[in-house]
Amino acid sequence: MPNARDRSRNPGKKARWAVVGPVAAAAVALLAVGCSSASGSSPGRSAAPSTATSAPAPNAPAPTAGVAVMAGHTSVGTVLTDRRGRTVYLFEKDAGPVSSCYGACASAWPPVTAAAGQLTAGGGANQTLVGTTLRRDGKTQVTYAGHPLYYFVGDSKPGDTTGQGLQNFGGGWDVLTPAGQKLEANG
Repeated sequence: MPNARDRSRNPGKKARWAVVGPVAAAAVALLAVGCSSASGSSPGRSAAPSTATSAPAPNAPAPTAGVAVMAGHTSVGTVLTDRRGRTVYLFEKDAGPVSSCYGACASAWPPVTAAAGQLTAGGGANQTLVGTTLRRDGKTQVTYAGHPLYYFVGDSKPGDTTGQGLQNFGGGWDVLTPAGQKLEANG
């Protein structure tokens, strides 16, 4: 094994040690980053992109326990709202209780989500029609008559129905009656 004096006479060997140190440090750093990004995901399943589970849209109320689905009076008639009077919508593209609205769609049409707790219906809404479905992003979405429910970011105050009849993200958006039927845009 060469001693310190032998290494000082051979600058190539000294340079090689200087390069190996940073390369090894970079490899350890990459390994650490790779391990930390995989944490929280199950084997065989990839983690969801962070954009799909980003903070709620500005006009979307936060999930609450005991979300109340109610009947509210709006300019288009008596429709479903949340307890604050915010209108909720169905997406015609959804297949039964399975949501097809994620990413940019969910930013414009935030799902009505619920934290743990009993969901209630009031003010003319039917308790037997209230349910939930698990979204692929792991959130629990409120359903009514089997339809996943959404808010619209264009609605700025209780009673607004600016999303009624819109066609975007591959389907139509409609309010629901207390009977669980969609109310077509033209009535």
